[in-house]
Amino acid sequence: MVKTVRFHEVGGPDVLRLEDVEVGEPGPGEVLIRVDAIGLNRAEVLFRSGHYIEPVKEFPARLGAEAAGVVEVVGAEVAGFEAGQPVSVVPAFSMNDYGVYAEYAIVPAAAVLRRPAFLDEVGGAAVWMPYLTAYGALVEVGGMRAGDTVVLTAASSSVGLAAIQVANRVGAVPIATTRTRAKAERLRKAGAAEVIVTDEEDVVERVLDLTGGRGAEFVFDAVAGPGVVGLAKVVAPGGTLLLYGALSGEATPYPGFELGMPALNMRTYTVHETTTDPERLRRAAAFVSSGLRSGAFEPVVDRVFSLDEIVAAHRHLEAGHQVGKIVVAVDH
Repeated sequence: MVKTVRFHEVGGPDVLRLEDVEVGEPGPGEVLIRVDAIGLNRAEVLFRSGHYIEPVKEFPARLGAEAAGVVEVVGAEVAGFEAGQPVSVVPAFSMNDYGVYAEYAIVPAAAVLRRPAFLDEVGGAAVWMPYLTAYGALVEVGGMRAGDTVVLTAASSSVGLAAIQVANRVGAVPIATTRTRAKAERLRKAGAAEVIVTDEEDVVERVLDLTGGRGAEFVFDAVAGPGVVGLAKVVAPGGTLLLYGALSGEATPYPGFELGMPALNMRTYTVHETTTDPERLRRAAAFVSSGLRSGAFEPVVDRVFSLDEIVAAHRHLEAGHQVGKIVVAVDH
């Protein structure tokens, strides 16, 4: 029996329960890991509250798709892993099938990456989802190159901060947006070429001014909703508006007709496009590992909670004041 976070109904953070659950043995294609740290993701808030792109199929339900730990048991038909090996788990499965909010967890081997020796447990839980999301969307899907400009909304999130570093790594120009001036200096220190404070400045005017009227080759948006109409105005001809989140909670229009049918590409992206494709995941992991080794990439951790503080950790996540990744450390 291991301590496992479950919920028996959808709702706010208070529905989360820390319960003793039998972990079992890994089946074919699975591994059992000792979980040392867990990376929190806004998708888990949406899943827990019943607003995720995938509904909860059965209660009690589990949570979590990002973790770092050590391999305990390797299931049949699994190659490349052995007991005692430090690893990270990346989001590559449905939370209806697996969850890593626990002391020990069974996960698909296809969702496990070897964790480099220079990356500790907290870093190993914080780094992969943000960088795989940013790299997968902007480089693999978008083809971002040196000289391109990318506008990043909700830039103080873990994905936004990773996207700043990914853009700098390939020689692109990251323009970060944030609602208030409180986070602006942090974004500049994180590597943003420019920061737009949306409560004080007009995003369209500033982006067009910063790009000499050309606009940005990419807008990487976590908010969606009606705001995409304004964002579409700053996309350069033939450029792409990539939507990877829906923080607004509102309906998202297609702005192309309203704006006079410009040469606008608009698409959604989830990290599963990268993590469930073995070749894409291999390339992405190599890119991220290279950046970590060189020091170009460094996971930004906002705060670390303990497993028995999971309700408080979710409250902090929902408050939206964090800069970087929220991590839960698991004591054994």
